[in-house]
Amino acid sequence: MSVSRRSFFARAGAIAAAQGLALKGQQTTPATSPVTHAPGKQYDPRMGTENAAKYFKYSDRRAKVSLIKGDSRRKNIYDALVAIDDQIRPALKARKYVFVKLNGVESADRLLGSTQPDALRGILDYLAPRFKGPVVVGDSGDIPSQQAVGKYGWDKVFAEYKALNPKFEISNEEQSHYGLMYGIDYDEHVIPIRLGARFVDPDAFIISTAVLKTHNMVVATLAVKNLVMGAPLAPALGNNNYADSEKRKFHVGIRSGNYNMFLAIQRMVSNWGIGVVDGFEGMEGNGPMSGTPMGHRIALASTDLLAVDRVGLECMGIDAGWLGYLNYAYQTGLGQYDLSKIDVVGAKIADVQKKYRLHADVDRMLEWRGPMLDLPSNLGRNRRPLEEDLPAEA
Repeated sequence: MSVSRRSFFARAGAIAAAQGLALKGQQTTPATSPVTHAPGKQYDPRMGTENAAKYFKYSDRRAKVSLIKGDSRRKNIYDALVAIDDQIRPALKARKYVFVKLNGVESADRLLGSTQPDALRGILDYLAPRFKGPVVVGDSGDIPSQQAVGKYGWDKVFAEYKALNPKFEISNEEQSHYGLMYGIDYDEHVIPIRLGARFVDPDAFIISTAVLKTHNMVVATLAVKNLVMGAPLAPALGNNNYADSEKRKFHVGIRSGNYNMFLAIQRMVSNWGIGVVDGFEGMEGNGPMSGTPMGHRIALASTDLLAVDRVGLECMGIDAGWLGYLNYAYQTGLGQYDLSKIDVVGAKIADVQKKYRLHADVDRMLEWRGPMLDLPSNLGRNRRPLEEDLPAEA
């Protein structure tokens, strides 16, 4: 079903410029489709490929991503950071403190998809001789801080780095300090969404520590999503009602969920420092909670989080055009997602690529690429013509 430009904008207003960015008719089988699609530029039925390149703000800046393969998780991550040291140091000097965002509190009973102690050690090994300011290590959730660090073994790591004196916190549990973004709900009405103060603090140098994982809503989760979905405020400590969590405001359907994640990227991207992706043992299948191990023995890092996610997807054998939130961010110039403009140092993608089995519901996740079938087919067709629609007088 085609959707006219006027009716689309009338219904969704400003958000329509980034929704429905699908190329109709592509029905490849997700489990076996090769990584062939160039993201972004072919997903705009309103403009066509050539005009899309004219109006979207694709980044021309080259990005650098390190890709390290080895038999030590800790050394892989350390080496990945050293490989882009020339890009990290200038940005690091401009910030007052480092915030290392871990990944794990929401699934404390499953260690596979969480930040492993040796991954944190690799990051702190890099920071120790290079940064003398405060280091905050945190994750997002609604359980007491000390309970979280004990579950994952992070408390043992902190004791090894007394010079850095890292402080741990649940970074979105402070209810009185937050930043605001505006998203949309299931009915596409504008809603406020509160984000943890650390995630929008201009003094913070934020390091996203993620794991290669498949996902049950957006195909895959890497460095970008670790920050985006970690930022929404959790319920007040002791309140276990998920309905009171700001995170639920992102779970409003495939389309609106992807779009809200894109809006969060817009709000937070200026604070991002490094994306670190631990692929020593990834997760395939029904991630991010119930997947199975994928031995991969790699680590990735970049100061461009879109770029590190793009290379990570290539390493997982996942089509980069399937992730709505990353494509939207690419189309609006929030990072580099074009593989031809990403310099990969270290291992070659082709030498480490594995085919991750995707979530059983991946076909439904890809519906964001197609037309909005809930729009009436004749919307706007019988209206009175506007003056601009009328032919000029002879």
